[in-house]
Amino acid sequence: MSVTASPSTSLRPEQIAQYHSDGFLILRNVFDEDEIGSLAAEAQTLLERRELIDTKNIRCRWQNHSETGECTFDCFDPVIDIGPVCRHFAYSRRIMDPLCALYNEEAHLFKDKLIFKRPGAEGYALHQDFISWKEFPESFVTVIVAIDSTDSQNGGTEVFPGYHRQGYLSPRDGDYHQLPLSTVDESRGVVLELNPGDIAYFGGFVPHRSATNRSDRWRRQLYLSYNAGRDGGEQRAAHYREFHEWLVEKYAKYGKSGVYFQ
Repeated sequence: MSVTASPSTSLRPEQIAQYHSDGFLILRNVFDEDEIGSLAAEAQTLLERRELIDTKNIRCRWQNHSETGECTFDCFDPVIDIGPVCRHFAYSRRIMDPLCALYNEEAHLFKDKLIFKRPGAEGYALHQDFISWKEFPESFVTVIVAIDSTDSQNGGTEVFPGYHRQGYLSPRDGDYHQLPLSTVDESRGVVLELNPGDIAYFGGFVPHRSATNRSDRWRRQLYLSYNAGRDGGEQRAAHYREFHEWLVEKYAKYGKSGVYFQ
């Protein structure tokens, strides 16, 4: 179900049709070795910024180690304000132009994350990315830029084709929800096997999950999410204000105070 493409900014009609049918699309060799090398170097530099990596900094995301249970740093969200190379990728026409073809109009950056997924890091249970906040765009599409090779062994994202056509599968109560495994036919899952420089698009209603990284390899990926112009236009800044307010409230419910954004 993978589609091979040159580093062109255009999509063929059959690629657009496949995306709308399956809910995802893979494009190969979109970025070259030097470009991905620059992204990898920035990821390493960011990982060494110890002044940012703190459990009270709501820019940071954490995952437990599957064997030791240790809480380990996993992600910067957002990232383009501290990573100029990440920002360059986020607005690259090689990402945006195919997305505009899928939307049939202009796209706007909504969210940006750099996920490291070191060896041993746990994955994420089955879910959809859409959250039923009032302003959250239903045209939400995430683009994965592969920094490292990604497969089932190091916890590649697994998508379930076709279910996006059923829309949102959880209560519209403004909370994040995991999906019961009975929601999908697990035999239909497709792990997004990517090489450095490949990209993958998948919609916000696509059920997906990722397994524990059981390899000795990192699975670094830049996650860039967008919305269609018709669906709120430019709203990244507004999203992060709302998202941070939501995080502060969630942390407070668990007794965690003194959080900040840096």
